[in-house]
Amino acid sequence: MTQDEMKKKAAEAALEYVVTDSIVGVGTGSTVNFFIDLLAEIKHKIEGAVSSSEASTERMKQHGIRVYDLNAVNELPVYIDGADESDHYLNLIKGGGGALTREKIIAGASDKFVCIADESKLVDVLGTFPLPVEVIPMARSFIARELVKLGGRPVWRDNFITDNGNIILDVHDFEILQPMKTEAEINKLPGVVTVGIFANRPADVLILGAPDGAKTVYSK
Repeated sequence: MTQDEMKKKAAEAALEYVVTDSIVGVGTGSTVNFFIDLLAEIKHKIEGAVSSSEASTERMKQHGIRVYDLNAVNELPVYIDGADESDHYLNLIKGGGGALTREKIIAGASDKFVCIADESKLVDVLGTFPLPVEVIPMARSFIARELVKLGGRPVWRDNFITDNGNIILDVHDFEILQPMKTEAEINKLPGVVTVGIFANRPADVLILGAPDGAKTVYSK
């Protein structure tokens, strides 16, 4: 089974968490694209969706799924999104696609956060995948120096601008042994919009696609 096939298996399993006649929170990325395509098949059963990126919004609109502004939504029963890494406590690294800030906002607004990924994304310690940090442009060099002090090697994601008009520093060689503490330390730096550690609001459910199908490996 290919990696894409495993991603699709995870996306299929996430459909059972979609609440009928509700608005669904939808994330960003290759695994989520499979979920959006599957969601289109049951779009008549939901009121619509809120989206974490312009790319996901466009894909859903092409499928005829109504997309709402989060400010117009009072209740969000579930948010479905992928991850670049997950540890065994459902702490995540997200932001490889650059949508980490909007993803974190929607995750915080949702009652349940369901993370979908292929089995390669499960790790013992976060940090093999470079940690994205969204930064106000004028703070780039300052924040890069601060990230070096924390033990990382920040690299400017060149020629990339987030949907919010900011830049991203990807922090390499950065073992994250205390995700909640590290998330708080980086978030408090002036000029940081948000960091791609999802530990203060981790996933509630992790669904991993594997060669023998999808597995809900951990569930809070």
